[in-house]
Amino acid sequence: MMDGSLLVLGIAGPELTSQEAALFRALQPAGYILFTRNITSPEQTRKLTDALRDLSTEMPIIAIDQEGGRVTRTRDIAPVSPSAPALAATRKTLKSSEAGAFTGDLLRLLGVNLNLAPVLDLDHFPSTQNALNGRSWGRDPQQVIDHAGNWNRWLRKRSITTCAKHFPAGGRALADPHHDLPSSPATLEELLKEDVIPYTALMPELDAIMLAHIEFPNIDPEFPASLSPRIIRRFLRDQLGFDRHLVLTDDLDMGAITQRYGRGQDVKLAIQAGNDLALICHRVDTAEIAATALAELPHWMIDEARERLERFRRKLIPPVIWSDQKWQDACTALAKLASEVPELPRPESSSPVADY
Repeated sequence: MMDGSLLVLGIAGPELTSQEAALFRALQPAGYILFTRNITSPEQTRKLTDALRDLSTEMPIIAIDQEGGRVTRTRDIAPVSPSAPALAATRKTLKSSEAGAFTGDLLRLLGVNLNLAPVLDLDHFPSTQNALNGRSWGRDPQQVIDHAGNWNRWLRKRSITTCAKHFPAGGRALADPHHDLPSSPATLEELLKEDVIPYTALMPELDAIMLAHIEFPNIDPEFPASLSPRIIRRFLRDQLGFDRHLVLTDDLDMGAITQRYGRGQDVKLAIQAGNDLALICHRVDTAEIAATALAELPHWMIDEARERLERFRRKLIPPVIWSDQKWQDACTALAKLASEVPELPRPESSSPVADY
């Protein structure tokens, strides 16, 4: 027996293979995530997302990491929106609002309905290779709230759902979780003083929360945040009140997880900890192992996650009818905005996050 209903899966290339189509039809995952490897033209991308919807018995999540700056999956087919640091440096929240709106217009035409952003991590270590170079709105919680909040608000006004990340404090990592598991000595009290303030301030306007692959041994000495009942069920859901939000893991194919947990064990731990969805972005050949493992979980646990997923699905809006003119208008708007917001110099990053 298999249960793919709590999985979000990646796709190998710009077109579905017959094997992928058969797998997705059988598993009926909660959704899919697009990367640069899936995007070669606007028309091709829309054809792909239409095909994914046709395979699904319910409206699927079609997600993407479209933060602007170096994490822009559509960079080969459309202008790149300014990065979060560049927008924050203008001190004009209107520019952040415009970036959110124009990004939403672009994604809606492509058939995407969930943007895995904004990044709400405070930039504790701006010169550290922790995967966040050029992605954070700043070190000050109020600055993050002002700019990320406006960006998020206007993306949602364009009928794209959003996911804040990387809870509870991705900015405290001193290493890149794509390679290995970072560790932070931060306590719950320290996180409450700073890092979780953007989450609680923006709570009514956030659709979903993504967990960080970072261990906080002073909070949970056994599990990283993404697999921690202490951080997800007790802190995020019970203490902070995010019990009705969709909660999902970061990619379980990152080195931070694969070097410590096997496929099957990782997804079971994720749902047991309080996540509603588990992301398998690259090793999709292991999806059946994951689905078999999930079927072993208690019914109440699966039902709890499905209930939140169904509540989230009701927010998903079908894509607009494709229009060459609307696509050109969105690209023109993004190009104009990029010309008005200069990018900031930043250290070279060794993280693969921008290359997917």
